[in-house]
Amino acid sequence: MDSKQLEEQLAKNLTEGEMEQTDTEEAARKRLPIKTEIRIQAQIDPIMEETRKYRQMAEEVDDRYAKYDRTLENRESEKKDS
Repeated sequence: MDSKQLEEQLAKNLTEGEMEQTDTEEAARKRLPIKTEIRIQAQIDPIMEETRKYRQMAEEVDDRYAKYDRTLENRESEKKDS
């Protein structure tokens, strides 16, 4: 086939049939990476451990966290009893 016949065949193929319409929003959604979430269950609470270290260094003036401490101690003792 010569180049003129190839061009005619290409033009015919491109103009025949229905043109595919793509939904731009759907195409953009498909290109987004999949959202993943990784959770790790820790044996200790790092914030609680850090708080305990600070409390060993200094005393609280108004004991505002004493209730929270008692709650944590109760939870820990319940876990040990289970």
